[in-house]
Amino acid sequence: QVQLVESGGGLVQAGGSLRLSCAASGRTFSSYAMGWFRQAPGKEREFVAAISWRGGTTLYADSVKGRFTITRDNAKNTVYLQMNSLKPEDTAIYYCAAALRWSSPLEGHEYDYWGQGTQVTVSS
Repeated sequence: QVQLVESGGGLVQAGGSLRLSCAASGRTFSSYAMGWFRQAPGKEREFVAAISWRGGTTLYADSVKGRFTITRDNAKNTVYLQMNSLKPEDTAIYYCAAALRWSSPLEGHEYDYWGQGTQVTVSS
């Protein structure tokens, strides 16, 4: 079992930055690929970014490429999402997720564990 707890969300003006953190319980954090997803009101959950077990491979949604950076610190059992140049359309609840596989990291159904989410609101 892995428990995930996100933090770092909040209210920020357009053009600003936030860094989200996701702390994982357990001693097997490095066995999991990690992903960030988001869900805006009235919209479906969408993929944001993913990182492989040791951080050697990262993937990004086109909408955040060049603005967001996903990293992980396996010694701290934590994955981060640095979000720069934020836009109002980035407003959503952001969720981190853990997956034992790396077969389809863009697909939410591939992930085994999910956090409770953290709200990010970007004002114009």
